[in-house]
Amino acid sequence: MIIAERKPFAEIKAMVAPYKKILIVGCGTCVAVCLAGGEKEVGLLASQLKLALGLEDKRLEIGEITVERQCDLEFLRPLCDFTADYEAIISMACGAGVQFLKQLCSLQPIFPAVNTTFIGVNNEVGYYTERCRACHNCYLGITGGVCPVTMCPKGLLNGPCGGTVDGHCEVDPERECAWSKIYHRLELEGRLDNIRQILPMHPHDRCTSPGTVIHPAYKRRYGTHE
Repeated sequence: MIIAERKPFAEIKAMVAPYKKILIVGCGTCVAVCLAGGEKEVGLLASQLKLALGLEDKRLEIGEITVERQCDLEFLRPLCDFTADYEAIISMACGAGVQFLKQLCSLQPIFPAVNTTFIGVNNEVGYYTERCRACHNCYLGITGGVCPVTMCPKGLLNGPCGGTVDGHCEVDPERECAWSKIYHRLELEGRLDNIRQILPMHPHDRCTSPGTVIHPAYKRRYGTHE
């Protein structure tokens, strides 16, 4: 799940200050789960803007709408006609959703209302932790389900650094060393021989930006071949 957090209200207010008719677009998936940009958050931001600008004797018309996913053309297409009456749009989706929305609504400025932070998991209500950096080369089958790229601050692929103390990370002494976790996981699984495996240098050439993925079943449709 993509984790995001709302930008400071002052920053959002400053971005839309020149406009009098604004549409706030929420997203009903990831940012809704992490309470950053779903339907409720759209309503809250709209109320805050109206109240703040009302105190300054500024007139502001705000529209509100939430789509299932802003990163999916199927759900964004119906917005095209709806957005035409607004001077500016605030997107409460992740960075991918903001860019996709702008691609379709090219005439109005699109402003992000949230900061995209990481790909993570929902531990408890309102408590999220990073677990994946979408690095294009998953090592979890080798490392006992612990990601060394994400869970180790240095992204080390072949064992801990020299700063590990009693199984704790030198970057954050309160945190267990990722490679200590990997060792214990593999020990429980009876696969400690994996520790002896030397992983090659991470294929950074696959992480060039912007990335593109085309499912093999659709390569012919999009003009790409093996």
